[in-house]
Amino acid sequence: MTKLLEQAVKKAKNLPENEQDAIASIILEELEDEARWEEQFAASKDALAKLASEAMEEERKGKTQELDPDSL
Repeated sequence: MTKLLEQAVKKAKNLPENEQDAIASIILEELEDEARWEEQFAASKDALAKLASEAMEEERKGKTQELDPDSL
């Protein structure tokens, strides 16, 4: 466990149970969210690689233009 996480847990231990549960719920939800994102990215590697390949091919053929942020 990192020192920062240890510090957070130490402080959380002094809170009332309902606040500890609220913090625990936030942490667990964040960890579950991260796991879902990792699964989605792993499942989309082929699609992302295909899109990247197509974009690079368009660039090679001169079919792209530099983005002008002022025109957005």
